[in-house]
Amino acid sequence: MAKIKGAIVVDNEACKGCGVCIVSCPCKVIELSKEVNGKGYNYCYMKDPDACIGCASCGMVCPDGVITVYKVKSE
Repeated sequence: MAKIKGAIVVDNEACKGCGVCIVSCPCKVIELSKEVNGKGYNYCYMKDPDACIGCASCGMVCPDGVITVYKVKSE
């Protein structure tokens, strides 16, 4: 049976660092960056890309819609 591997892409300049995606992630993949974007916000990023299952919880709860979720089947 094929496994699903996920990945997210965050629009760093549009992310406000609200943290809603962090608490919604069942695999604890997302974290706030120590760096800030052009607006002065700490943006979210994938701290553990290998743990992402592509569930898309983060993308669904993001109030600004800045997270895109990708899923890839792996053997």
